[in-house]
Amino acid sequence: MTAIALTNLATEVRADFPILHQQVNGNPLVYLDNAATSQKPRAVIQSLVDYYEGYNSNVHRGVHTLSGKATDAYEAARQKVARFVNARSEQEIVYTRNASEAINLVAYSFGMNFLQAGDEIILSAMEHHSNLIPWQFVAAKTGAVLKFVGVTETGQFDLDQFRSLLSDRTKLVSVVHVSNTLGCCNPVTEICQLAHAKGARVLIDACQSLPHQAIDVQAIDCDWLVGSGHKMCAPTGIGFLYGKLDLLRQMPPFLGGGEMIADVFLDHATYADLPHKFEAGTPAIGEAIALGAAIDYLTAIGMDRIHAYEQQLTQHLFQRLTEIPEIQVYGPTPEQDPHRAALAAFTAGDVHPHDLSTILDQSGIAIRAGHHCTQPLHRELKIQSTARASCYFYNTTEEIDRFIDSLKEAVEFFGAIFA
Repeated sequence: MTAIALTNLATEVRADFPILHQQVNGNPLVYLDNAATSQKPRAVIQSLVDYYEGYNSNVHRGVHTLSGKATDAYEAARQKVARFVNARSEQEIVYTRNASEAINLVAYSFGMNFLQAGDEIILSAMEHHSNLIPWQFVAAKTGAVLKFVGVTETGQFDLDQFRSLLSDRTKLVSVVHVSNTLGCCNPVTEICQLAHAKGARVLIDACQSLPHQAIDVQAIDCDWLVGSGHKMCAPTGIGFLYGKLDLLRQMPPFLGGGEMIADVFLDHATYADLPHKFEAGTPAIGEAIALGAAIDYLTAIGMDRIHAYEQQLTQHLFQRLTEIPEIQVYGPTPEQDPHRAALAAFTAGDVHPHDLSTILDQSGIAIRAGHHCTQPLHRELKIQSTARASCYFYNTTEEIDRFIDSLKEAVEFFGAIFA
């Protein structure tokens, strides 16, 4: 693929995103907070409008025409998710409100029922709070022990330490695929191989990788994988859990209510087959259908093309950041990790990240500031917070240049104050 073809990607798609074409504080919007949430193309927005205007109805519960149309669209979206991650069956895809709920589903349904005192759960120091707190609950309730893989000097997953932590008592490993702070792409296939050799199950948090690269759950051989729709051009309020079919069958329901049952009696109930036994109550129907529309949109572009284009953005972002001596970027460089995310979490000397973000916002540039739901990682890095610029395939090198120019001005402004 030529550089020209890559460069043209943002030009091709930007018209599809209405929100990008506006002024913020008198300046054209430069949206660089994509690791927090992505923007939505018209096709996804229209799919929600079509559902609510044309066939709004509950799914699986009616024999009338609108219910049938809604059910077909809802289940067609599940099939799209299954193909997107290369699951063996759509029964391996469970809709959730978000990735946090998907992780909690595994924590409560598997962790609370299959783990016991002395069993070991291995996490990493770079985990998002959503992939940390549920396992703290499990450990407190069952007596299981939490162990943590640290970060190397280059800001990457310490695979050697992971090997040393594995033991016959390891029952579960839950790790992020791509860090939302360090940007590193973790070796999840090797992690799964090593964990499975010890008889452990593996969950992968793919929130920061699914929107940006092709994912194949069969090639990775993970036991579970979670994703969040709003980071991949879909609406908020929809996510999913992938789980191996035989494992999901062993796990008891997470929530009780309508939809997840087969037969109900006053004193007991039997449960529906997969995936419905994990989907209690009326689901986010429109959002699930829109998730399918988002997958159609991303697939039409091509995940390999998106990943290659974002690698180009990453190189440009890191090259421009080196022009500012006060900036320290955390995580591996593109040379150290060619598959790292197109994001940079950084500090600028004594300037508080919130101050940087506020100043940049006055120029219409949206970045993130804070701990990014990775407080333990920030403590390990010996910093309280970072600023973070994160790109997606609709961003351009020109937008990065605008960001860098404004960042230079902000650093110089605060430098004059602190002098």
